[in-house]
Amino acid sequence: MTIETIGVIGYGQMGKGIARLAAHGGFPVTVCTRKAIENSASPKNIAFTTSYNELAEVDIVLEAITESLEAKQEIFKKLDAVCKPETIFASGTSSLSITDMMAVVSAERQKRFIGAHFFHPVLTMKLVEVITTAQTDSEIYQPVLELIKKLKKVAIGAGDRPGFIVNRLLLVYLLNAIRLLEEGLASMADIDAAMTLGCGHPMGPFALSDVIGLDVLLQAAQNVFKQTRDTRFAPPPLLQRMVALGCYGRKAGKGFYSYAHGRKNSVSSS
Repeated sequence: MTIETIGVIGYGQMGKGIARLAAHGGFPVTVCTRKAIENSASPKNIAFTTSYNELAEVDIVLEAITESLEAKQEIFKKLDAVCKPETIFASGTSSLSITDMMAVVSAERQKRFIGAHFFHPVLTMKLVEVITTAQTDSEIYQPVLELIKKLKKVAIGAGDRPGFIVNRLLLVYLLNAIRLLEEGLASMADIDAAMTLGCGHPMGPFALSDVIGLDVLLQAAQNVFKQTRDTRFAPPPLLQRMVALGCYGRKAGKGFYSYAHGRKNSVSSS
């Protein structure tokens, strides 16, 4: 099978990035959203719809909505009823179980269900985690890898375990940094400096958390903790309070740092 047409569910930060990446790669893309969108500012080969029926003939559907198992299951159940039998379903989840997600579709569709976790910002980040389950048909794996290669990304394989590879490692690192700050071991600026200057990271854990989005970080931590009950993934109180106050990070103009005029400035929380 060769993937020639692509459907995208959702047009937030991730959905928009995936749709534009595919369009720039020369693929016809159909984006399904809850609200109608004008495509005047988008590449010409992106079409928008509010109807799942418009995705009936696409070769692959890439889902990129919020990290809610129930919401994703609802979408895939509806898609299973309208998409052609050959259509591959691919979830962009960063922390939820693919096996749990595909429980609502037919047994035959489960064989064509996979995870395709892109990273933000999609247009610049090179990695895509490809997640397979015990039911995944090996025949769909290669076409997905070929698609990712055509999109000029690098695919790595992972089993269906909470957090997969990147978040399984990254969440522990970021949450531990927040705990160090809560414990008063060091200032936020010094912790960031320790990891940039001492470990050669391009940015420290607090600056990185702001880029990811503190709400996204919290949700991912909650999802993995719920599945594993491993206390390493338990969200620290400081993170929960900041999200409750709307301090979501760079996209909100304030997080661990403030971002007046789009630039990182003084500390807004500690």
